[in-house]
Amino acid sequence: MFKKILIANRGEIALRVIRTCREMGIKTVAVYSTADRDSLHVNFADEAVCIGPPASKDSYLNIPSIMSAAEITNADAIHPGYGFLAENSGFAAICQDHDIKFIGPTAAQIDSMGDKITAKETMVKAGVPVIPGSEGLIGSIEEGKELAIGIKYPIILKATAGGGGKGMRVVWSEDQFETNWDSARAEAGAAFGNDGIYIEKFIEEPRHIEIQVAGDQYGKACHLSERDCSIQRRHQKLVEETPSPFITDELRKKMGEAAIKAALSINYEGVGTVEFLVDKNHDFYFMEMNTRIQVEHTVTEEVMDVDLIREQIKIAAGVPISGKNYFPKRFSMECRINAEDPYNDFRPCPGKITALHTSKGLGVRVDTHVYAGYTISPYYDSLIAKVIVRAESRHEAIARMQRALQEFLIEGVKTTIPFHLQLLKNEQFREGDFNTDFINDFKMDEEA
Repeated sequence: MFKKILIANRGEIALRVIRTCREMGIKTVAVYSTADRDSLHVNFADEAVCIGPPASKDSYLNIPSIMSAAEITNADAIHPGYGFLAENSGFAAICQDHDIKFIGPTAAQIDSMGDKITAKETMVKAGVPVIPGSEGLIGSIEEGKELAIGIKYPIILKATAGGGGKGMRVVWSEDQFETNWDSARAEAGAAFGNDGIYIEKFIEEPRHIEIQVAGDQYGKACHLSERDCSIQRRHQKLVEETPSPFITDELRKKMGEAAIKAALSINYEGVGTVEFLVDKNHDFYFMEMNTRIQVEHTVTEEVMDVDLIREQIKIAAGVPISGKNYFPKRFSMECRINAEDPYNDFRPCPGKITALHTSKGLGVRVDTHVYAGYTISPYYDSLIAKVIVRAESRHEAIARMQRALQEFLIEGVKTTIPFHLQLLKNEQFREGDFNTDFINDFKMDEEA
């Protein structure tokens, strides 16, 4: 087992990893930018190293600085968390070159799923259902139009190096193709330095369902069932839950088997997530694989009584997995609390937290790195806390989440708590009748 792990991340995920390491008797090293000097992960780690100024490119994305921190502290492994360098194959390769274990998949495994075209080709060979679309990148507008006619409108243009909805455009008819093609390529080029575009059939009324998987170094893989992530805004998830109110037992079994096929097709090592779109007819299609821990891993932990960070570390250390598939026997739900103003188009609200009281009680978990007096930086993601509940039924989970959010007091900055409280009262949501477009039509009541 590792003696010392450097966490190449910040915020609540860095603190989350530190907690598991402490329980496992593993020393930790925090890295931080000057903006995060007073963050809890810096205070709770055994050692801390400043790696640069606030901008991510100069700190949390600065590979030479992170590797230097690992070497001077004699860390024998690096946990990348999520975001930043978590799916950077070059970083994983550099760790290997320096005999420091990257807690996650190999560089080759990351590459096999990092490019969406390559991932789709791999899934076709593995027998995993994929969304109808182009076999590769589109070379011209004319080629794209011809393919779109064959696939049938509506279609969606997607950046091959995309993420977070960037470089993505829905096209409903041929006369809209050229304008959307130009804007998708321009946005993709600016965001990723790669303007490659491919085409897929646009799935109407889709659910976003992901399957948690784990694979070890010995060719074994298993799944830990699904999470429903359909409540999202601009392709950013807001609420996650398991089990999905939309998925049947038969479909759950089929999707789990498909996710295992996906993991085995690349000899996947680590904890990851296979993401699917499921249409209104319960047909499902591979969307992408995230080769890292997810923000919403906590939902699965609450229904399975398993520490997924511990599993990541054990797999990286060469411990074989059981290979047993799990299915949820109770319900869990997570609401992401962002420092955003839901009454003002979710505008980010950095600033100082003047008062904070987090929720407590039976079946309530809060993962956060903030505290009263903490200043939320404008340099990073606006996620400041995750409220997770577990219960014996979905109805009880919703009621418990309402109670937990009503107890959650935060002053000094605006947050998404009012949005979540209104969502939880919505009858469509309560009945499980929603898809990824649900929030587009959701209207906030007037601010009290």
